[in-house]
Amino acid sequence: MVQSQTSLGKRVRKADALERVVGEARYSADFSLPGMLYGKILRSPHAHARIRRIDYTKALQLPGVVSVITAGDFRSGPTQPAEVHAPAGTYDPGHEEEHAAGSRPNGSRTVFAGAKALWAGQPVAAVAATSLQAAEEALGLIEVSYEVLKTLETAEEAMKPDAPLLHPNLFTTTLGKAASKPSNVATYVELVRGDLERGFREADVVIEDTYRTGMVHQGYLEPRATLAKADPDGKVTIWSSSQGSFGVQQQAAEILNLPLDKINVIPTEIGGGFGSKGQGVLEPMAALLAIKTGRSVKLVMGRDEEFKAGRPGAPSVIWVKMGVKRDGTMTAGQMRVIIDGGAFPGGPVGAATNLGLGPYKVPNLRVEGYDVVTSKPSVGAYRAPGVPQAAFAVEQHVNRLAQAIGMDPLELRLKNITGEGDRLPNDAILPRVGFRTTLETVKNHPLWQKRPNGLFQGRGIACGMWLGGLQPNSCFLKLNADGSLGLMVGTVDLTGTRTSFKQMVASEFQLSPDDVTVTTLDTDTAPYASNSGGSKTTYTMGNAIKQGCDNMKRLLQERAAALLDLPKDQVTYRAGLFHSMHDPSRSVSLKDLGTRSQTTGGGPLLATGSAGTFRSAPSFAAHVVDVEVDPETGKVTILGYWAFQDCGFAVNPTQVEGQMQGGVAQGVGWALTEEYVFANGVMRNPTFLDYRMPTSLDLPLIEPTLVQVPNPESAYGIRGVGEVPIVPPMAAIANAVADATGARITELPMSPERVFWAIHNKTM
Repeated sequence: MVQSQTSLGKRVRKADALERVVGEARYSADFSLPGMLYGKILRSPHAHARIRRIDYTKALQLPGVVSVITAGDFRSGPTQPAEVHAPAGTYDPGHEEEHAAGSRPNGSRTVFAGAKALWAGQPVAAVAATSLQAAEEALGLIEVSYEVLKTLETAEEAMKPDAPLLHPNLFTTTLGKAASKPSNVATYVELVRGDLERGFREADVVIEDTYRTGMVHQGYLEPRATLAKADPDGKVTIWSSSQGSFGVQQQAAEILNLPLDKINVIPTEIGGGFGSKGQGVLEPMAALLAIKTGRSVKLVMGRDEEFKAGRPGAPSVIWVKMGVKRDGTMTAGQMRVIIDGGAFPGGPVGAATNLGLGPYKVPNLRVEGYDVVTSKPSVGAYRAPGVPQAAFAVEQHVNRLAQAIGMDPLELRLKNITGEGDRLPNDAILPRVGFRTTLETVKNHPLWQKRPNGLFQGRGIACGMWLGGLQPNSCFLKLNADGSLGLMVGTVDLTGTRTSFKQMVASEFQLSPDDVTVTTLDTDTAPYASNSGGSKTTYTMGNAIKQGCDNMKRLLQERAAALLDLPKDQVTYRAGLFHSMHDPSRSVSLKDLGTRSQTTGGGPLLATGSAGTFRSAPSFAAHVVDVEVDPETGKVTILGYWAFQDCGFAVNPTQVEGQMQGGVAQGVGWALTEEYVFANGVMRNPTFLDYRMPTSLDLPLIEPTLVQVPNPESAYGIRGVGEVPIVPPMAAIANAVADATGARITELPMSPERVFWAIHNKTM
């Protein structure tokens, strides 16, 4: 057994690197079962249309087709015939509107369109057949009668008093007086502090403007896929490519009206998610088809389906007004944040309103937020959901204020940043954070003294924050007969967390990571785990692992003390050995204890760890970027990119740096090339060819710098890492373009066309 004092903070090899490189890692689409059926989904071609009737009689008659399901099958329950006032083989929603159509998207109404199709690409029916070809052919035989309705293309349009209602029973949720009539505004948020008007009067400079961001896709390489099997006893097993097995289990149980113990979710390897795969999309359909047919059913999305119905990142319209004194003191800030949540409520308005101005001490503020439904795909999370959009607005505004008063933009930020004890816009008090240390690291970095000076070259800086998730986690830990340790968890390994977990256990027992195995279990066998996302998996599970290791050490100490015939308090542990404090030659090894636990009295050794209530561990980042702009074409070339981030403590620096670089790469795409293009509500560019994600040729060398201000709430000082790297890039690049050209761009993406016209129109 190789011994190591600690592997925490070391660049340990990724636990699953080899199996991914050689192609042995198994994703959901790789799983098959004997007699399996293939599923395909019929999707609405219209962005907003009433469904008069669905006739799938011809599809059922096609050889190979076993079942067709629609919204009516979910309404009736999984074991009863489809609810309907219509002949077999048809579904007729009639003129009824969906009974709680405006409620939050956690029910069957989000699986299939019912009375109305709410976006182009929304599922209308699903087919299960003995071959993929038969399933695809059957889709063409399903006849749907649509009454096309007016499309709500933008949130601003949907908010107008005379706009048609997407959901007839959607009433705005607020903390104040209940809404008296339905609208397309699902949620209204208002955060107020101080005297706003006085704050603006005290300012020497006041700037206001509106900023816009479009709908974007997370760009994960693996499309959604799932496999479901239903046993005769009513047990449903689901193989799921999701960010949380227990979340999918809960969702499927609610939609299918089954108890939790009748659903087992088996996590598979996941080819990226970035928040979008936090909820199941295909799983309820596959499960119901399996229940209806009595056979296993596999559903795999195509890339165009992913774009049209894969829960993309939310568009936004954000108006900002800020005031500052000549000495750089911020006096007032006002924001109006409109988040386009797509077809169902749930846009990330809370984070956008709270964290946009969150990095700065603004004594007088008012922030309003609107979550608005439109005829677009229902949005999902995308790394720090809502905050990149808010930062795109606020961080440009901060640079504009700095320019107006003749102050270095870094110095303006340092003068106004929040710290421990300060309040966020929602009045939550910040714990210990590393924002000042992060900005001082930028200031002292050689790059800050060496600026680009070429023609049409410029530099931008922007900051951002994320609070971090708080959901609970738990784990099992066992000692094997050879003295190695096995850690069992229910968390999906989205970002290499198995490697970090190995390092934690190995360090607690002063072993090599090779002596620790981490296994991700299904919902039937795993201890409870919350979704992997929100920049909290390593933090929250780290506390659970520390508790599990401490519990295991206590058990081992008791066994060792009995073998050594010593009191427990006279037995100590070091690097695989329990020994007498007074006579180190008297010892017993982990291997001895492991073997004895399985052959003599006492029994096998198993410990548990559980971590529940946490305090958030906010993380801050500051990004610097240099660009060159071609004024004749508007093309932006990134010359260099530097990302600084407080990670609390880097368990594995290589993995932390990878998260930072990945966030920047996605931010570059969001800033310069990526957007959904709609025509009458229908996405026109649902392929990687037309949806322009950056490639390696478009990206510069991204230099990460780790700042480590420990989080006192964590067993290891950890803060979340994955969200905040995507917050600053869009604003940083916009600030760099403005520095290079003198033209301010307030809409994403900053395509060559937009940059060209901004230069020529000088919208500074």
